[in-house]
Amino acid sequence: MTPREALHTYFGYDDFRPLQAEIVESVLAQRDTLALMPTGGGKSICFQIPTLVMAQANENKRLCLVITPLIALMRDQVANLEARNIHAAAVYTGMSWDKQRVALDNCLYGPYHFLYCSPERLESEEFRKRLADLPIGLIAVDEAHCISQWGYDFRPSYLKIAEVRALLPNVPVLALTATATPETIEDIQDKLGFREHHVLRKSFHRENLNYIVRRTDNKPEQVAHILSRVPGSAIVYVRNRKRAQELGEWLKANGERADFYHAGLTTKERNERQAAWTRGDTRVIVATNAFGMGIDKPDVRLVIHYDLPSHLESYYQEAGRAGRDGETAYAVLLFDPQQDPAKIRKRIIDTYPPKEFVESVYHKTMDFLQIGAGSGLGHRFALHIDQLCHVMKLPVLQTYSALHILTQAGYIDFEEEHETQPRVQILVPRHQLGEYNISREQAELLDVLMRSYSGIYTDPQYVREADKEDMHPILVSLAQRGIITYIPRSIGCSLTMTNERQIEIYLSPAIFEERQARFISKIQSMLEYAEQNQFCREQLLLAYFGETDAVACGHCDVCRALTADAVQ
Repeated sequence: MTPREALHTYFGYDDFRPLQAEIVESVLAQRDTLALMPTGGGKSICFQIPTLVMAQANENKRLCLVITPLIALMRDQVANLEARNIHAAAVYTGMSWDKQRVALDNCLYGPYHFLYCSPERLESEEFRKRLADLPIGLIAVDEAHCISQWGYDFRPSYLKIAEVRALLPNVPVLALTATATPETIEDIQDKLGFREHHVLRKSFHRENLNYIVRRTDNKPEQVAHILSRVPGSAIVYVRNRKRAQELGEWLKANGERADFYHAGLTTKERNERQAAWTRGDTRVIVATNAFGMGIDKPDVRLVIHYDLPSHLESYYQEAGRAGRDGETAYAVLLFDPQQDPAKIRKRIIDTYPPKEFVESVYHKTMDFLQIGAGSGLGHRFALHIDQLCHVMKLPVLQTYSALHILTQAGYIDFEEEHETQPRVQILVPRHQLGEYNISREQAELLDVLMRSYSGIYTDPQYVREADKEDMHPILVSLAQRGIITYIPRSIGCSLTMTNERQIEIYLSPAIFEERQARFISKIQSMLEYAEQNQFCREQLLLAYFGETDAVACGHCDVCRALTADAVQ
């Protein structure tokens, strides 16, 4: 089967989009490949097609390991593949080990072609041992910029991918990202152990996308004005949850079909709000950057940034969610010249507080969790940041940043705002349930749980909220009667000790000063983009990503102003 035959057979397309065919051929030639494609460029096809082609030719290379940090995207892609009768599995944080084992067994013994996993799973020794036995023919690394310390979203867990390569020495890697500077491009290939540097890129130029900066000291009114002028689906990005809710409700009160979205909502709320926006029931979604990764909505006409992002990488990626259908779309950045420069510069001290403060947070957190010197290695703790900051008299925002710095330094593994599924353990043997006079609804749910989770009598098991609609009140009633133990779903932070508690810690220049300097440089680039009105905005963006020969776009606000001046 040729790549084009596979594309038509499985996905119904007659031909590839630009650059997809070259990436597929590179992977089939067993070359390590870094593919740079803008948002909406069709990245998933680039690893799905070569995997299906290889599977036809060699049963021992029928599986692709897809590493991505986005659980929602994993679930969506698995569902989409299964709908096409292509078997896929996913393993991620929150799944019981029994379920992980079943997924891995399916990939080993069944006709499975894709195994999605989060980078954190690669830290499990047992998971890595199982990987070595699987018929893996390709490793696909999505959001590959996360492995680079030059990147804007560095995640230490991504560094484990190189260790997995050692377990699968002859398996090529396809790294995919929508945003990478020249330094990041080199670093990704080095960190992933490319056998030779090999980059395939599509220009970041977007002919249909109009980049605009609007200067204003009244951002809510400006948002409303822009929405009145540009019809169609829209995203408004804001920096924090409070503003997302306030602006979303303000727009709704002013007659707009609007809603808000952030990571503090329940999974059900987030899914419902995204689905309503995708269908078009909601026109405008006001969101933090928790919204947008992996969304499949090509007809977004407008993306507004209410606040300045901290770097051009995230701005480009978020703005690029507009106009993926090729039709005219707008990316508008709101800029208050009086207040925004000071606000964005304040992020430097908030993101990189003094070293002494970081060291203080380390010891105060250890004391708060009652971890003594020389102990704690491997233990995981729920960490309530508000309580920590209240008891230890710490500023919240800088404490979050300090915990992330300590994670990058290797002392802890801090997970911010992760979600845990509900857990249930059944305490009463099946044959004794008749003594409790349980309702039919309770009996049906218990039966589902007993059939679905083999270890549910011995340990609390993570259970899916989809096992039964509105099962929370049923589980509460069963727990109140002593039939089960029930730990409800929660959203919170956790801290895992990757080292025993140290008496003193050391933050190297590579961990602190060098990253701080890069962050300051990115802040400055973002500010220059917003402040300047002499050079084409797309030209500036493309130059930032290494495309120094780009011509003026002709339709950003600067180009239009220059054209108007020339005509006059």
